[in-house]
Amino acid sequence: MKKINNYTIILSACCTLFWTGCKELDLAPENTFTDLTYWTSEAKAQSMLNTAYSQMFDSNRFFYNEGASDNAFNGRGDNAGAASLAAGTYDPSLGRLQSQWDNNYSAIKTCNILLENIDKVEDMDENVRERMKAEARFIRAYQHFQLMTWFGDVPLVERDITIEEAQTISRTPKSQVLDFIVNELSEVSGILPTQQELPAEERGRITSGAAMALKARVHLYEGEWQQVVEATEPLIFGDDFGSYGLFPSYEGLFMPENEYNQEDILSMQYVPQFRTWGQFFDMAPLSAGARLNALAPTQELVDSYLMENGLPINDPNSGYDEGNPYVRRDPRLKATVVYHLYEWEDNGETHTIYIEPGTDPDASAPDEYVPGSSSTTTGYYTRKYFDPSRITQFASGLNLMLFRYADVLLMYAEAKNELNQMDQTTWDETIRALRERVGFEASAALDFDADLGQNGWREAIRNERRVELAMEGLRIFDIRRWRIAEEVLNGWAHGAQFGPPAEDNGYLRVNLRSFDPSKHYLWPIPRDERNLNPNLTQNTGWE
Repeated sequence: MKKINNYTIILSACCTLFWTGCKELDLAPENTFTDLTYWTSEAKAQSMLNTAYSQMFDSNRFFYNEGASDNAFNGRGDNAGAASLAAGTYDPSLGRLQSQWDNNYSAIKTCNILLENIDKVEDMDENVRERMKAEARFIRAYQHFQLMTWFGDVPLVERDITIEEAQTISRTPKSQVLDFIVNELSEVSGILPTQQELPAEERGRITSGAAMALKARVHLYEGEWQQVVEATEPLIFGDDFGSYGLFPSYEGLFMPENEYNQEDILSMQYVPQFRTWGQFFDMAPLSAGARLNALAPTQELVDSYLMENGLPINDPNSGYDEGNPYVRRDPRLKATVVYHLYEWEDNGETHTIYIEPGTDPDASAPDEYVPGSSSTTTGYYTRKYFDPSRITQFASGLNLMLFRYADVLLMYAEAKNELNQMDQTTWDETIRALRERVGFEASAALDFDADLGQNGWREAIRNERRVELAMEGLRIFDIRRWRIAEEVLNGWAHGAQFGPPAEDNGYLRVNLRSFDPSKHYLWPIPRDERNLNPNLTQNTGWE
């Protein structure tokens, strides 16, 4: 069990007081934490920084962002707006848009308050002070990055603004927000310690490696390929920003006993019984103790996994058997998705998951696909991030990785290919390494094929991202930056082959989706924000 230490992110009474009554750019009363009665000790400054850490990201969005993509379907409710976003049925009043805006600006405000007041703390080690400032600057940059990615032009807030300013502020051009983010990350990466320099009790804090990984992702989303290479190369080939590598077991990578391994660059921190997440209560098979199924992988995701011989299932030489579709597949499929006749393991006990209708020898048949029931809506459940050490109602203290080394390798591979610099060395350092880690042995999976060309390598790299990072909340950003969302989010999302044979060859039609490229690549500015502040212009197509 994790030890609770100085860094442990638990929302305290301090945080509760801070956010009481906050609204619109999440403005707390101006002097709540700005006077000398609060800024009297390092511990109080650390409490404020802990609040910023706790606001950095949200477990619900971590998982349900997948439901906004072609990887999964949110078939119960509209968790984090995923169902509305995927179907294209939302407008500026969607609650997810407002909560995203509020939450990001809440964290920005926390960071600005700390940065403007931490110098008031006396008798504080200056190295500690500068490091805390750097962590706050990272979090502030990360929040602006999320806003910029979803909304485009957004207000750049570099200081703690007044209520009056918040009600008149205008949107900053995206290019200016981008420059701010990149400059902040460049500076703090030279201040923050490396992962190896952290003492055990401070594991999980933001490091120089995390700053470089975020910087790489920012450039990746902007298609700035040379800058991606420059940000990832030090993490792959050097140790100035820490030493990272692939964890030997893909399945083990997401288990609690392997937290803080060499692949984990930055995670959301959780502590059993004190700060937990519980999304698997609505994601795991019902026979494993789940309440219902609200997020289910799609057939489209399942089909993207290669055969163990390295060929895609639509290749006539792959050996794929539609009647027995889950055998001899990329091992990451079993580590991520629960399918019919899956052998579910939990603390040394194993039982079979029966999903195809009419197959479960148990009359209760809790996991079988039944339209309109509480079971899976697609014929699949989720395995990745299942925590065997969970407590009541799947409450888990397992950390959720925001940045991991595999993503760094994939970013590097993609950037090198887009620069037309893909070669055997780069392939072997990235795609081959990822596939060897999960157990591929066939030459078609591992060897560099010089005949593929840039387009062929692009397809391979993109698919590798999909299966490697599946159910980790990143697919939605990839299909948007690749400008393929109108291809993969239009028409039916499918489930397993449990439907009428005459309709889509029996693959379940589970969700009809629509993506309008003229407006859906940017979210609309939330309706309530514009009602309060007419200076906030609206994105194209949302007026």
